[in-house]
Amino acid sequence: MSAGAPAAGVAERLTGFVAALRGHGLRIGTGESVDAARAVRELGLADRELLREGLAATLLHGGTQRAVFDPVFDLFFPRVVGAPEGPAADREDLRDRLAEALAAGDTARLEQLAAEAVDGFGGYGSSPDSDGWSAYQTLDRIRPQTLLARVRAGVRGERGDGDFADRLLDDEIRRRIEMFRRQVGAEARRRVAERRGREEIARRAVAPSADRVDFLYAGRDRLAELRRTVQPLARKLATRLAARRRRAARGSIDLRRTVRGSLSTGGVPMRPVLRRRRPARPELVLLCDVSGSVSGFSDFTMLLVQALHDQFSKVRVFAFVNRIDEVTALLGHGTADPEGLGARIQEEARLTGYHGSSDYGVSLGEFAERYASAVGPRTTVFVLGDARTNYGDPHPAAVREITRRARRTYWLNPEPRAQWGTGDSAAPAYAELVEMHECRNARQLGALVSRLLPV
Repeated sequence: MSAGAPAAGVAERLTGFVAALRGHGLRIGTGESVDAARAVRELGLADRELLREGLAATLLHGGTQRAVFDPVFDLFFPRVVGAPEGPAADREDLRDRLAEALAAGDTARLEQLAAEAVDGFGGYGSSPDSDGWSAYQTLDRIRPQTLLARVRAGVRGERGDGDFADRLLDDEIRRRIEMFRRQVGAEARRRVAERRGREEIARRAVAPSADRVDFLYAGRDRLAELRRTVQPLARKLATRLAARRRRAARGSIDLRRTVRGSLSTGGVPMRPVLRRRRPARPELVLLCDVSGSVSGFSDFTMLLVQALHDQFSKVRVFAFVNRIDEVTALLGHGTADPEGLGARIQEEARLTGYHGSSDYGVSLGEFAERYASAVGPRTTVFVLGDARTNYGDPHPAAVREITRRARRTYWLNPEPRAQWGTGDSAAPAYAELVEMHECRNARQLGALVSRLLPV
């Protein structure tokens, strides 16, 4: 888009850009949108990177949102329009030029080569007008990761041996290769968006923020990113819980005493009388399925609750697969290693018997038998898991016993509600006994924890 684009076109594009960001869950109000329009007017469109930072400063509320903001910005404010000029790229020639650009760390040159690579090797489909452009196919044919040794030799040739430690040099080259991979992805999305529309590609092709990724489908990298959000989310939830606790401490209106006191004012209740509460911090018990794909959900929730430890008088955590064991000590306050929590639990806790598949009936039955004293009239129990029993006995009597002893019991299920009751899922049977909630991502978890945790 040129610097002389009409104001109406710029406004329309900015409006679409903001709408796409909202579609990914970014909270952007009218005030931020107005500030963004002022930033566009002041900064202009000539310097794209300056515009990017100006819009980020006006629209975003945290650095973690850049993972969504940057690819959407590239769609609505692309560097170029259409295919790159010049003849089709030769694969080996392009790899040679790519190695030179990686050695020099030339960002602009890498961006140009990414465009050439997608145009020459990323298209698919039999029609010349095909809207298929694949970053995966481009990278598979160019294979930039195989250039590491060549680039390292080129950098050493210019700088001489010993100027950089080998490890630092390799890390820097890998960072440049990863930057080129991101540029290829951005270019492929841009080419498809020109045919199919920016809004659709922004909705379908831009990865959601970490807090909106389903726990069951999050890869290792996304789970690691999620773990880094535990402490900020815990601080936010602790503030909400403290506010709820202050409101609850004020008590509710005592209607009888209020009416009696209004006799002195002719029946007008000028001074409401409140029932004073005696606030006591509640107890919390977590029962966590740590088998298979559910383990990422359970690990994240355990870390979050541990970060909220000070909000409760007592927190006890139990993990299970087909046996149950207490793992509270493994989440020692302030000492737990987020990356190694799951492995440590599997290694040090006794979670399986004669097989390795999950068995909710046996696990919950064992908890009701061995750890019944952990649940009392001040205890809120959270069960974390998908309720898939591998066609075993769900043991509803154990669930009834737990709910009978507890103050409140909730079940957080990371599967979509539409899948409850399919295959070996006993979710409908458990939902008749326990208040069950769909909890597929960190955003839903934060909302549920804020609403359900006792005060």
